[in-house]
Amino acid sequence: MTGKPVLSLGEILIDLIASDESTSLESVSSLDVRPGGAPANAAVALARLGEPSAFCGVVGTDPFGNRMVNALATEDVNVAALRQEAGANTSIAFAWKNLRGDGEFRILRMADVLLDSSDIERAAIHNSAAIVVGSVSLTAEPSRSAVYLAVELAKRASVPVCFDANIRPSLWSDRAEMARICGPVLQQADLIKLSLDDANALFGEAQNGSEVIDGLTTELCTFVVVTDGARGTWFSSRKNGTLAAPVLVPSFEVNAVDPTGAGDAFTAALVSRLMANRWRTLSKVDVQFASAAGALATTKRGAMASLPTASEVQAFLGNQL
Repeated sequence: MTGKPVLSLGEILIDLIASDESTSLESVSSLDVRPGGAPANAAVALARLGEPSAFCGVVGTDPFGNRMVNALATEDVNVAALRQEAGANTSIAFAWKNLRGDGEFRILRMADVLLDSSDIERAAIHNSAAIVVGSVSLTAEPSRSAVYLAVELAKRASVPVCFDANIRPSLWSDRAEMARICGPVLQQADLIKLSLDDANALFGEAQNGSEVIDGLTTELCTFVVVTDGARGTWFSSRKNGTLAAPVLVPSFEVNAVDPTGAGDAFTAALVSRLMANRWRTLSKVDVQFASAAGALATTKRGAMASLPTASEVQAFLGNQL
């Protein structure tokens, strides 16, 4: 792969995923150990889709940290900005499915929060094709300030910013704090991608993605996408200074096994399509491509192992449309 990479930055961790059918962490009896973290998953997904990909984050010098570095490097993700902090422990997340079949998570924060301004400076954001950030790194310092700096440098260099909200309510004290801290990134993102659950946590209850998009007050974002699992995806693009009427794209029916990583596959595929469109347009076809990537990711145990390639997505779409 050649060209400027899409830089994903933020949390990188080990997922401990429920391997039984428990719908509560209280009743889980066994766990699978897998590499994860939403931005790290997105970096791998982008590489599998054929995009030059890089990652910036922090793991420990422990065995899990070594595992994460190897997992990304094996997938052709540039790990020059992935730091191993001596004496630190790599972060861990527990994942399971709720009664609706959607993913639930609880994260033990360790090395990932150590992301700082020096890491961002080494990541050469000005030489990136786009950056992908999320909200988890905004919940602690110094990683919060590091993300703010990354977004500032990206805007200064005219590098598109994707904000995949990826809200984890257990990491926030209340909605007011969440809105205040996520606000600066929401206001500067070129692409805002949320699940309906993310949006409800941030903004209050909405019936669907259309209501979420209609209620957004950001003046800078060009594209907004709101996913709602099997219930479909709403999207809108800014035209003549305002967001156009939201459009619903139906989801694809698959035999879902594990939702972990599906949202990251969706985000990466969406960014890949916007890259192909030079960040000028977003169409129903683009959202269908992203939806197919997300749907395929649910058909295998995740997260990274389930992320599809571009040819797999195209083959799936050929059978569906």
